[in-house]
Amino acid sequence: MTAGRILARAHDKGEFSGAAWAYGTSAGPVGRDMLGTLSRDGAPVGDDTLWDLASVTKPIVGLAVMALVESGELTLDDTAASQLPGYAGTDKAGITVFELLTHTSRIPGRQPLYRRCPTRESLLDALIGLPLRERPGVEYSSQGFMILGLVAESAAGVPLDQLVRERVTAPLGLDETRFLLPEHDRARAAATEDCPWRGRVVQGTVHDENAEVLGGVAGHAGMFGTLDDLARLGQALCRGGDGVVAPRTLAVMTGTRIGGRALAWKGHEPRLGSGGDLLTPAAYGHDGFTGTSLWVDPELDFYAVLLTNRVHPSRASNGIGRIRRTFHNAAVTRTLP
Repeated sequence: MTAGRILARAHDKGEFSGAAWAYGTSAGPVGRDMLGTLSRDGAPVGDDTLWDLASVTKPIVGLAVMALVESGELTLDDTAASQLPGYAGTDKAGITVFELLTHTSRIPGRQPLYRRCPTRESLLDALIGLPLRERPGVEYSSQGFMILGLVAESAAGVPLDQLVRERVTAPLGLDETRFLLPEHDRARAAATEDCPWRGRVVQGTVHDENAEVLGGVAGHAGMFGTLDDLARLGQALCRGGDGVVAPRTLAVMTGTRIGGRALAWKGHEPRLGSGGDLLTPAAYGHDGFTGTSLWVDPELDFYAVLLTNRVHPSRASNGIGRIRRTFHNAAVTRTLP
């Protein structure tokens, strides 16, 4: 079954209102298409549709962090307190950039801080006060990436959105990939959840509630992008980070593996991994809660972008896991000779 047919069937089952996808090699796309609408009964998905990337923000921010490492503005062993004076004397003072990137910081994840923190300042204070896990290990932590974004801002001396633009999106010509959509662009964004907390369908503003309280710019979520921009990023990664970081830097970033985690990326898991069954152990990628993903396999010279709004109008369905795996299996077999 083709990738398009897989996604058309998922659309017909109501898994999302719209989808866009591309896959190929460093030379360019082999397959590319889109289907559906921006919302239930909304306008058709188009080339200019903006997708809430959710946690695919993390590796993009991670690339900016690695660019700072390359330039000497950060090292992987720098601590939170070395960049953030407010962390001095806390249990997080000695947490390193490396630990934040690999989700080994012991900072607990999946914390709905927005429920008790209505302002950016109160949420940032709550981050400092989160008790660390007692035992070391890998725990996926958006909260750790919130702190990583603050560390990167301090090291660069510019706001996070400006840093990502200067170090990642502008060099690659990703002109549509950014935080904080202007109001006039929000109508071309794919809708996400009919959100009980907000009392409305979210469209053109960040779906992640913690990111919204932080102002829409955060290390863990908040970026929007188009299909062609994400495909361009996939091609650049297939070329060894061309335009963003040096090949050696990208090799360290993606080749480091601790409990299935690379630096800001997931390593490929052959069983039940979102990259499917056919990628090599060298593959890396990331998923977004809204239904987005980017996977790259440098050994196969392969990338795949899948963009959906699977949380529209509700996050209740868990069908996206199998959809991602079958999509990537079909994309790999149609890309390789």
